[in-house]
Amino acid sequence: MRLEGAARMDVFRKLWKARKLILVVLIPLSLLPLPLIHPTSEACCAYVLMVTAVYWVSEAVPLGAAALVPAFLYPLFGVLKSSEVAAEYCKDTTLLLMGVICLAASIEKWNLHKRIALRMVMIAGAKPGMLVLGFMCCTVFLSMWLSNTSTTAMVMPIAEAVLQQLICTGLADGRGDSETAEAPEDASEAFSDEAENLDKNQLELLYPSNRCTEQEDLPLNELQTGEVNGLGLSPASSPEVAGHTNGHLPQAAIEIPNVKRVKARRDSQYPTKRDHMICKCLSLSITYAATIGGLITITGTSTNLIFAEQFNTRYPDAKVINFGTWFIFSFPIAIIMLVLTWLWLHFLFLGCNFRETCSFSKKRKTRREMLSESRIHEEYEKLGPISYPEVVTGVFFILMTLLWFTREPGFVPGWTSLFEKKGYRTDATVSVLLGFLLFLIPARRPFSSSSSSSSSSYSDTGPLAPMITWKDFQRLMPWEIVILVGGGYALAAGCKVSGLSVWIGRQLEPMSGLPPWAVTLLACLLVSAVTEFASNPATLTVFLPILSALSETLHINPLHTLIPATMCVSFGVMLPVGNPPNAIVFSYGHVQIGDMVKAGFGVNLIGVAVVMLAITTWGIPLFNLTEFPAWAMTRNITGGL
Repeated sequence: MRLEGAARMDVFRKLWKARKLILVVLIPLSLLPLPLIHPTSEACCAYVLMVTAVYWVSEAVPLGAAALVPAFLYPLFGVLKSSEVAAEYCKDTTLLLMGVICLAASIEKWNLHKRIALRMVMIAGAKPGMLVLGFMCCTVFLSMWLSNTSTTAMVMPIAEAVLQQLICTGLADGRGDSETAEAPEDASEAFSDEAENLDKNQLELLYPSNRCTEQEDLPLNELQTGEVNGLGLSPASSPEVAGHTNGHLPQAAIEIPNVKRVKARRDSQYPTKRDHMICKCLSLSITYAATIGGLITITGTSTNLIFAEQFNTRYPDAKVINFGTWFIFSFPIAIIMLVLTWLWLHFLFLGCNFRETCSFSKKRKTRREMLSESRIHEEYEKLGPISYPEVVTGVFFILMTLLWFTREPGFVPGWTSLFEKKGYRTDATVSVLLGFLLFLIPARRPFSSSSSSSSSSYSDTGPLAPMITWKDFQRLMPWEIVILVGGGYALAAGCKVSGLSVWIGRQLEPMSGLPPWAVTLLACLLVSAVTEFASNPATLTVFLPILSALSETLHINPLHTLIPATMCVSFGVMLPVGNPPNAIVFSYGHVQIGDMVKAGFGVNLIGVAVVMLAITTWGIPLFNLTEFPAWAMTRNITGGL
């Protein structure tokens, strides 16, 4: 009996190890009767949609590989020609993303993001409440232009350095050393230099040392040994966390450190319980702020790009979604969410004594807070004076934003009205043009001597070396996201051509008795629940065609449901596997899963409530949501035919 039990368990282990392969084979076979019994275009398209959706949700194969399923199944089933499917994989948003990545590469190469983050934290001060708010503000700002993942990976080491200073000073005070808390000289053991061998398609986190004496005097530049995202990176033999794609920069698998090491960090002795609460609050605030910042711009996350392209493809006559209108709608949402999230985290971890935690008075500052401020100032001083490449990058950053805003602002004619032919220039035109110029403009100041610069970034470059190189661009360009977004466009095109979207809309007619706000609320709750366990882009790609068909059937302005659903799909913040920023923060060991669930549930509710408030107030006049638009009516009639 024991031998039989052992053999049975061995079989179960083998099946569990091969579960992804079994799923890849069984799903297409189990769904195959659908197109065989009903050989219609709608059934064939539904088969492709379900197979792709299951692959995405289960992540049985990589997200990018699963996005290629429509490329060969649509032609095989006669839904779309191969040339038509291929055209869906490269759209206007692909060029928009490429231009933004060029700017992001320049920002990270010349450490402009680090200067911005440290300056904003210096302004906020070291009081716990203001420190959290300062880190949240700089994270929101950076996440508007960089991916959520790279922003979190860049800001967390800065926050960790401040937290370690706080913890170590507290431990020193506990030992009775009231004058100083010096660290021994073996700080170099804290992090290794293995990040140089980092594979560009995988982000693995090196768990920071929990020994206070190793990190108290560790310079921030040693905390940031990785070149890609500013985080110490190293290959690790740890269980892999599914690489959910929440941002638009490299969205690869993120590996959580060994569970035993994380547990050891949690069990380590913090000076006081309050210090532990500060660590939890600051760590979680960064991942939530990265999510909030990604909502503000069209290029903030890949889900915003997916929505914009699918909407403009499905409704080509609707000239309502651009950088300006999206920013006007989403910026107030981000500000309200930022304040409410900060208040929620403060209440949850720091209590309600805002007078103590948010005072600007120097008389109220403790010794540890003053040392933390000193640490931040020291790290800022190490950056030296602002360099010429930083100035050029900042100018391009401001110029790109202004050109996006003024292209078609709506209330006044934009700069595109200066051209005779209309409709040829989009946000991608500006993005690619400025990105291209970064490959041409020299990184050295004109007429300056080569010896005048001591920056290491210049060490191996010639006098005419450009701001960025192709390697800099390639290192950050998320090709998996490009293919994933293209797969979503291909699925949407198949649903449109086959008539599946119209069929789905007809099945949803019983919901016609619900008011628009109720339909939107149900969509938001459903999407925010699913995205906790599935990747954000995959979830949105599956739901967008369904919600579009539902809106057309119920004669609701499609924007009334699509925009809130697009925003709520980013609220997968309750679990470490919900998105890469969560995994990065969790890997530092300050928070447990229970902390993330408790805090994330409140942030999720705040997000849904604020989005619903926005779409029912200032969203109505901005997008004219009270009427069923002509562009949606035309699409509905065409689809019905």
